[in-house]
Amino acid sequence: MNNSILNDLLKQYEKTRLNNIHDLEKRKKELYLSNPKLQEIDDKLSNISINTAKSILQKNSCEYLNTLKIEIENLKNEKLKILKSIGLSEDFLTPKYECKICKDTGYIFENGKTSMCNCLKQKIYNIEYNQKNENFIKNQTFNNFNVNLFSDEINIKKYNSNISPRENILDIKEAALNFINNFDNEDTKNLIFSGGTGLGKTYLSNCIVNKLLENGKTVMYQTAPVMLDNLISDLFAKPENQTGISNNLLSVDLLVIDDLGTETMNSMKFTELYKIINTRLLSKKTKTIISTNLDLKGLFQNYDERLASRFVGYYDIYRFYGEDIRKAFR
Repeated sequence: MNNSILNDLLKQYEKTRLNNIHDLEKRKKELYLSNPKLQEIDDKLSNISINTAKSILQKNSCEYLNTLKIEIENLKNEKLKILKSIGLSEDFLTPKYECKICKDTGYIFENGKTSMCNCLKQKIYNIEYNQKNENFIKNQTFNNFNVNLFSDEINIKKYNSNISPRENILDIKEAALNFINNFDNEDTKNLIFSGGTGLGKTYLSNCIVNKLLENGKTVMYQTAPVMLDNLISDLFAKPENQTGISNNLLSVDLLVIDDLGTETMNSMKFTELYKIINTRLLSKKTKTIISTNLDLKGLFQNYDERLASRFVGYYDIYRFYGEDIRKAFR
């Protein structure tokens, strides 16, 4: 990771946090002017907090501490009652953090350890790997997913299926939602979206990406050719020039590999692809979505049995079929 990227992002976090604190103070000032009783309560709460801390240090009686706790509870209830009476919630007097987990610091402290928050990790992934696709992906959501673009014609000979493309895509959409809802379940399988171009594979992948980002998961989006080329370049780069892409591909919550089968394969690229696929399967905590024009037979023809068998055993494979829906936008 480029240290300058991290430093720039941390500066943005600090600016955001300070702006949020400034906005809070402004809200408080305006609210206190129209409701002086609220300021009086907050001042009392501050004083009690100080007295409580002093009492703990001085090892005062439990009875006195309990009295302070009761007084704090009563003041908080009175404060909440006033806020409700003027149509405000209790969090009106707390900072509006963009990330409630790290409170816009980029880091979390848990179990005695400090670690990077997922929100900061995702910003780094977006800059280093997802930037070209980020804006494109944002617009592709389940709310915008129009199943009416898919034909409701049942044509067994044409589609090699006894259900229409529309019914098929509805089934796949339901599977995608189940994948999201059960993402943290170790038994949830990865996904392979198989089918020709213009049938919605990438769009549906991006719908999943957006929902998981909303849920605080980290996501990397890579086309197979670019991912493998970057991995090989990193292998041969000097240590100071390495990007750490391999570790990121292995650890990110969701890895989306688009256009699998379009890469120019050699033994070194196969080794790296196998490593990514197999290691992510072993971790149990990460998930992968693969989009490919290859069918099941094509997967076995393009990749040796070790890799193809993992696709079959650890991925749910969904076939997309129908007419090129992109024609509707031309």
